[in-house]
Amino acid sequence: MPSSPLLSTSLVGSYAQPDWLIDRPKLAGRFPPRVRAKELWRVDPEYLAQAQDDATLLAIRAQEDAGLDIITDGEIRRESYSNHFATALEGIDVDNPGTALDRSGHPNPVPRITGPIRRPHPVEVEDLRFLREHTNRTIKMTVPGPFTMSQQAQNDHYPDAEAAAMAYATAINAEIRDLFAAGADIVQIDEPYMQARPDAARAYGLAALGAALDGVTGTTAVHICFGYAAIIHERPEGYSFLPELAGCPVEQISIETAQSGLDLGVLSDLTDKTIILGVIDLSTPDVETPEVVAERTRRAFDRIPPEQVVIATDCGMKYLPRASAEGKMRAMAGAARLLRAELGTPARRG
Repeated sequence: MPSSPLLSTSLVGSYAQPDWLIDRPKLAGRFPPRVRAKELWRVDPEYLAQAQDDATLLAIRAQEDAGLDIITDGEIRRESYSNHFATALEGIDVDNPGTALDRSGHPNPVPRITGPIRRPHPVEVEDLRFLREHTNRTIKMTVPGPFTMSQQAQNDHYPDAEAAAMAYATAINAEIRDLFAAGADIVQIDEPYMQARPDAARAYGLAALGAALDGVTGTTAVHICFGYAAIIHERPEGYSFLPELAGCPVEQISIETAQSGLDLGVLSDLTDKTIILGVIDLSTPDVETPEVVAERTRRAFDRIPPEQVVIATDCGMKYLPRASAEGKMRAMAGAARLLRAELGTPARRG
């Protein structure tokens, strides 16, 4: 892995897709699709892959130009953070979807499990190789978590949701191994439904996450959030599920603190982890100043040392206008420079 500076900066995953690629009015205000949503793409299918490559290059360059240290592919090729992977598996009927409640309690079309879940081929490896080819910085790829995918599906095959989650875990484990073999520096597992459904997460979600990481060598992270700010506007005062991750075999834990003003006392339970600290509020397109972002970051230093902090967005930037996304990334990089200067550490990138 390329060396990273103190207080590295990173997106959680997604960057704002260009308006010429995705139909933003159709995207706005709806939950991320669980089944395929091809109607979101503005480009004809014949040219879609080429357009997605071009937009991914723009996302990579935007992150580099802003001064971020850890680069993602922006999840540009995805209709949502989870359906890109979930609908590529065998044992899933996406043409005749089922129904499941989303985290706000509303029914949503979801993949229907009709047989054994299997990963017939790597899903994101070519995306990872494209990212590796076009940046020399530390790179991160995200995959949806087994617990979250089990909550975003109608199970018509397995005896219970736990069995489905463990089947998803096997597929994700194979994907993570392939991503590291292809050159990933960090692989992040997105598990927002652990926060939304903490009892089930305790009952079997942690075990499924552990199975997804079994035998994996490489730097791994798990992202827990309150949902996209553009969709779920109210934030709870604290996490319903977070200290439980203290024993999880990941090196990094991604949390959101900016919009919620989260009490960071919870970090006292996670002192052996690197914290990907969400300090960018995604509920507004207004761009924070570097000073505001730096102050949000300093709040963590009473609980964990700066060496264990990555400065990040609260969640994905998918729903933001690109100009806002660019400005917020620059604010993160500016905050990192301010804090490094305070701590007597030279800035690494402008």
